Amino acid sequence: MLQQMIVLFLVMLVGFLAYKKNYINDNASKKLSSIVVNIANPALILSSVISMDNTITGKDLITTVILAIAVFAGLLIISIFIPIIFRVEKQSAGAYQVMTVFSNIGFMGFPIISSVYGSSALLYATLFLIPYNILIYTYGIHTMKAGKKEGKEKLKIGQILNIGVIACILAILLFIFHVKLPEFLGSVITMLSNLTAPLSMMVIGASMAVIDWKKLLSDYRLLLFSLFKLFVLPIIGTLIVKQVISNEVICGVTMVMLATPVGSMTAMLAQEYNGDYELASKGVMLSTLLSVVTLPIVSAIVM
Repeated sequence: MLQQMIVLFLVMLVGFLAYKKNYINDNASKKLSSIVVNIANPALILSSVISMDNTITGKDLITTVILAIAVFAGLLIISIFIPIIFRVEKQSAGAYQVMTVFSNIGFMGFPIISSVYGSSALLYATLFLIPYNILIYTYGIHTMKAGKKEGKEKLKIGQILNIGVIACILAILLFIFHVKLPEFLGSVITMLSNLTAPLSMMVIGASMAVIDWKKLLSDYRLLLFSLFKLFVLPIIGTLIVKQVISNEVICGVTMVMLATPVGSMTAMLAQEYNGDYELASKGVMLSTLLSVVTLPIVSAIVM
């Protein structure tokens, strides 16, 4: 777990140095965000299903699907009260709500699960990824945009049927009908999906170059929120799950899903859809820094 954290930080450092050397500027950073949101991450959605060997069947499959839906339903309900609990300004409410719901399950959670529970556990994690991506490309975009506007914006059908949701629908169909894509097409999708983690981490690293670190570390509201998300939510959530599910791997996957830091996709979406990008980036960076300590502690407490 610690080794994976170090890897991600080093890639972020590359983005930081690239910005300092002017290899990446603000415009290039936004273009990279567009690539992640519209190409690399949809490919990751498809790749996660293509790589499955469909060994999840019966009770475990149904249990994991129901659990994933319940977890995100709970997070959505909790997110409603976050702006009230932490007394968030109206223009930042959307970013805080999105940060509550979406963790770094794909870019950080998957490698951690693979190293701790084995590659077979990724089959369970993939079932969390499908509702995650459906929500982030619908609720995430809508909430992030609404947070920067005077009035609430109605969710349009064009926002729902975007590239991310289309990829999720295709992934579900591929999984249900056990469709095997041609090897060359699977290789292309996998290659594009491999861009997701390095590009997203580099963009976050580039954003570090312009962040006032003294201001970041003195943002007590964001600090308290990060501790709530990384410590309180995963401990309570995992303990509840363990009361109704006996499969330790499923419980462990759930713990990692909840305990990982704010998803870098929140910053990507904020930049792509004119949300509070500075706050989202700060949330990603601060929670990622804290997760190095909180993840092992949470795991020790609940597992």
